[in-house]
Amino acid sequence: MKKLPFTALGLALALGSTVSIAADCTAPTAPQVAEGKSSSLEQMLASQKAVKEFQAANLAYMGCLEPLLTAAEEAVTAGTEGAAETYQKIQETYNAAVSKEEEVAGSFNTEIRNYKAANPN
Repeated sequence: MKKLPFTALGLALALGSTVSIAADCTAPTAPQVAEGKSSSLEQMLASQKAVKEFQAANLAYMGCLEPLLTAAEEAVTAGTEGAAETYQKIQETYNAAVSKEEEVAGSFNTEIRNYKAANPN
């Protein structure tokens, strides 16, 4: 039986716990953005606050994923079995969080433009 070097074993153990650790990283729920054409200033300000809170929570979520991504990348480099698949899954999860934030921000910016068009004063 071949013995694994300590670092490879450590990475394997880290990857083995990635699934349980990933459960500790909880993606925030995207906020409902008010429709700019029919919303009041107060509703738009509430949407702005919700978007900012989402962005902060999403940043924390991505920060939670980063050590997992780093460990998985190191395991790929070390040649740990199954590491490439784990790395890919974590990378896809991270990228989905980035995309969701861009989607929420884009939606909010569109509704701000709609609000300004409907309320030119």
